[in-house]
Amino acid sequence: MTTTEVLHEGRWLRLLKRGRWEYAERTNPGGAVIIIALTDTDKILFVEQWREPIQAKTIEMPAGLIGDIAGSHDESAILAAERELLEETGYRAAHIDYLTEGPSSAGMSNEVIAFVRARGLVREHAGGGDNTEDIIVHEVPRADASHWLIGKMREGYSIDPKLFAGLYFLEHGETLFR
Repeated sequence: MTTTEVLHEGRWLRLLKRGRWEYAERTNPGGAVIIIALTDTDKILFVEQWREPIQAKTIEMPAGLIGDIAGSHDESAILAAERELLEETGYRAAHIDYLTEGPSSAGMSNEVIAFVRARGLVREHAGGGDNTEDIIVHEVPRADASHWLIGKMREGYSIDPKLFAGLYFLEHGETLFR
């Protein structure tokens, strides 16, 4: 039996070593959620923010950790999505549908990311994140989303490849995940 050695313990991550493998473990109980949010005018919501680990601005779908707020260790992906969507974009969703989940980087972390789809959006405020974030909200017509993302990539933004999975799920999710 191979023992697990804790190399470092942080607030949200634990660095572990088991055998020859070194990997990060999320310390929040629920992983993360990515929100595929579509307005009634057929615009997809993207968020722009600085990401310290890669030293770059990114374009992402609204997302966040599940169960990262004190007293919310049993928070569901749906509840986290409601909270994060409102915080980051200023939109509240009438419906949030769970689609699927899987590892974010199976060779580096135990983090599991859930994908949800948000519908029936109503704008309540400008968004922008909490007091530790500086988020810019982009509303992009669904038909232009892929080209818009490639354009942002050419401008030097880091584009999370999971966005393209989200776009695929937007078009095919209902059939795939019934």
